[in-house]
Amino acid sequence: MTRRSGDELLALVGEGNERAFVVFYDCTVSRVLGLVRRILVDPAQSEEVTQEVFLAAWQDAPLFDPTEGTAVGWLLIRARRRAIDRVRSSQAGRDRDVAVGIRDHEPSRDDVAEEAEISVEHHRVTRAMRTLTVAHREALELTYYGGFTRSEAAVRAGVPIGTMKTRIRDALVALRKHVDG
Repeated sequence: MTRRSGDELLALVGEGNERAFVVFYDCTVSRVLGLVRRILVDPAQSEEVTQEVFLAAWQDAPLFDPTEGTAVGWLLIRARRRAIDRVRSSQAGRDRDVAVGIRDHEPSRDDVAEEAEISVEHHRVTRAMRTLTVAHREALELTYYGGFTRSEAAVRAGVPIGTMKTRIRDALVALRKHVDG
C-alpha cells in the first residue's frame, strides 16, 4: 500500500479495507498506547483499553468526518475518553467496595482529630503556595489542581515543555521546604 495519510487510511478502513487498518494501526498504536498509559499507568489495563480503542475504530471508521479534524486526532480523542472512562469505572468500583466495607465494618476513629489535622495541613500548604513565584504556582495549579498533563500545562502557559517540567520540579522542591521547614 503506497504511503497514505491517516485520513486516507481511515477512509479506507471505513470501507472495510483490512490492509488499510493494519497500516493505520501500525502508524498510530504507539501514540495511542502512550496516551492511554499516561492516564491509566497500569500496563495491562493500558493494553486492554488500547485494544478496545482500535476495535471501536474499526467499527466506527465510517463515522469519521475529515472536515472535523484529522484521523489521528479522532483516534486519540477516543483513546483519551475510553481511558478516562476506565479510570472512572475503576474509581466507582472502589467507591462501592469502600461503601460496602464501611457499611459492614465501621472502624473506630477520631473524626475531630482527623479533620483538625487535615485543616492544619491545608493551611500549611496554602501558606507555602503563597511563597512560590507566579510561574511556579501556575505550574502546580495547572498540573495538580487543573488536572492537565505537563504538555497541556505548557501549552496553556505558553512555554516549552522542558520549561514546564523545570517549573514543576522547582515548585515542588520549594513547596516541600516551606511545608516541612
